[in-house]
Amino acid sequence: MNLSPLQKARYEYVPKLPGMLRHGIAEIAVKKGEATTSVADQEKIAELFPNTYGEPEVTFEKGQNTSVVKKQVVGVILSGGQAPGGHNVVSGLYDALKATNKENVLIGFKGGPSGLIEDNFIVFDDEYMDQYRNTGGFDIIGSGRTKLETEEQFQIATEVCKKHGITAIVIIGGDDSNTNACVLAEYMAAHKTGVQVIGCPKTIDGDLKNEDIEISFGFDTATKTYSELIGNIERDCNSAKKYWHFIKVMGRSASHVALECALECQPNICLISEEVKAKKQSLSEIADYIADAVEKRAANGNNFGVVVIPEGVVEFVPEFSALINEINELLAGSKADAFNALESWTEKYAFIEKGLSKEAMAVFAILPQAIQQQLFLERDPHGNVQVSLIESEKLFAALVGDKLKARKAAGTYTGKYATQTHFFGYEGRCAFPSNFDADYCYSLGYNAFMLIQYGFNGYLSKVSNLSRPAEEWVAGGMPITKMMNIERRHGEDKPVIKKALVELDGKPFKYFEAHRDEWAVETSYTFPGAIQYYGPTEVCDLTTRTLALEQGK
Repeated sequence: MNLSPLQKARYEYVPKLPGMLRHGIAEIAVKKGEATTSVADQEKIAELFPNTYGEPEVTFEKGQNTSVVKKQVVGVILSGGQAPGGHNVVSGLYDALKATNKENVLIGFKGGPSGLIEDNFIVFDDEYMDQYRNTGGFDIIGSGRTKLETEEQFQIATEVCKKHGITAIVIIGGDDSNTNACVLAEYMAAHKTGVQVIGCPKTIDGDLKNEDIEISFGFDTATKTYSELIGNIERDCNSAKKYWHFIKVMGRSASHVALECALECQPNICLISEEVKAKKQSLSEIADYIADAVEKRAANGNNFGVVVIPEGVVEFVPEFSALINEINELLAGSKADAFNALESWTEKYAFIEKGLSKEAMAVFAILPQAIQQQLFLERDPHGNVQVSLIESEKLFAALVGDKLKARKAAGTYTGKYATQTHFFGYEGRCAFPSNFDADYCYSLGYNAFMLIQYGFNGYLSKVSNLSRPAEEWVAGGMPITKMMNIERRHGEDKPVIKKALVELDGKPFKYFEAHRDEWAVETSYTFPGAIQYYGPTEVCDLTTRTLALEQGK
């Protein structure tokens, strides 16, 4: 393998553990807290999870290790989209397992949850593990999006675990993956298999978050990576002084990534999906809001700027959401075949015009043709519009252009308006983890094994007090059921982990809200630069602006 100098250096980085996990394994004791309840729908969740509901939160502290000594064979699964630091969760788990007993075994199931069902695996050893420490990506075993949710899957998983003598499974994933982990844990307990299931909180979107999970791993690195790129564009923008850059960043259901990048880079405009929904803003109102900033900056001789847009913002626009619902109905069942059989866009447009309500058609008609056509691209597995395929950065660039043309025709706008569009997504998912994510993920993995060793099932590995130095971090675990509520999914009530959206009364948004009017008109750009791995602690080990504001640091 050809290694870059940075990769060689990152192999040598030694992740920092919380203070209480730095003691020898024999000196790590567990402290149990109060019994827990789910975030909502307590009776229903308790009924669905009788064997794993209501368990206490736990923390680890210095003291006598009272866990039962036995050989552990642990399976690990990477689930869902990639997030920086996943390899360190695995290496932390491996190191804790081997530090407890050299005979312990870690089995990695390949390609996500399907690897468990298909019994596709690798047994880790030192040589293999050392190739992946402190590196980005999930290529150590690969990932996948197969859901573990059927009785048949659980039976097969049980047989695979029995075959290998597996005592525990660690599932590293986001809210859906940890929901699956919770359901699997309940099955294993109900059928007295002796297999424990532990989850680890992963997602760059930042929406797996609550009073217990201060931040999901990967968010720190991804937002620092995107902020570097946005800062670079801001510098170019301020140099050329001739383009408005519209930049879409990841975040389908929540705007945490966009907000953090705005706090880091201070662009002229940043849309927050949750605010769009709360204010019931229309596409036209959003376009006017951006056009106002363009006009004010042009009056100062600044015909350039930067707009940051969260990936899923159009879903939060009420009129657009209604349009999507009508399109889904329009193309339901055999009607999709009739639509796809039409050869020209003119014929398809007539079909659409006939099938949509007057209100929906009014929204559809103002969209650029390229966006109109994107709404009729390949459906998702449920037959719905794939909103993530819509190039909302191009949509808003065009809508703002239309607004400015109208203002120019009315004689109220005399500036210039030229655009460039960007989408930053995959650029951040597999970056080398920042020091924070390298430390946090290693701690999550190490901590996950301590939960296994003490016999816990259906728990999430939890590390908190994260805005402080790692020495002061608190390690422990919480029942996954604590995060659950009931939601309507595909016509059925399902137990799921509640997604965390941007809180409009939270400190990060309030800080952004207090400064955005100034940023809209002034050129207040900041340039975060590349992720720093080496140098002063105050540069290398910074947490996100979001976490610092939330914890008042």
